[in-house]
Amino acid sequence: MRKLVVWNLMTLDGYFEGTKPWDLDFHMLAWGDELERYATELGKEGDLLIFGRKTYEGMAAYWQTATETPDITAYMNGIAKIAASRTLDKADWNNTRVVSDIAAEVKKLKEEPGKTMFVFGSAEVTDVLLKAGSVDEIRICLVPVVLGAGNPHFKPAAEQRPMKLIDSRPLKTGAVILRYEPVKAA
Repeated sequence: MRKLVVWNLMTLDGYFEGTKPWDLDFHMLAWGDELERYATELGKEGDLLIFGRKTYEGMAAYWQTATETPDITAYMNGIAKIAASRTLDKADWNNTRVVSDIAAEVKKLKEEPGKTMFVFGSAEVTDVLLKAGSVDEIRICLVPVVLGAGNPHFKPAAEQRPMKLIDSRPLKTGAVILRYEPVKAA
């Protein structure tokens, strides 16, 4: 059975972007050789990326012309991708298809052979997949900054979602990569 992992960078106060879309300057507080190596490791582990529409559009715009990190750029442009959207008609980024019911699609994909599937960013998609019980692991790079305002990575929920710590990895930048798995209800 394939595994679904959510991956994102998040501030100490829980934001994955600032008050404006793609306000991600705080990522540079965590970026360095260790996080670059970790991102490269993700590329070896996964074979499918899942994005919500807004994240898909931003990622496509950036990665199709990125030159700073050739290995990560090659991975991002070459891997299969899903844009979860009810409004997109087509997706122009290499190896991308549009899916309107992401919960049903992930349920089906988890039964198929393959490597890890990743949700990058995409707070709304993460919320849908958490509610559906499809998330096997959450990986957060906790960035050492309090933003004060922005878009929260985890959306309000009707009930608590307990998590079990799998691993933590401090970085030289002061950021910490945390790995959690949702605790299944007894």
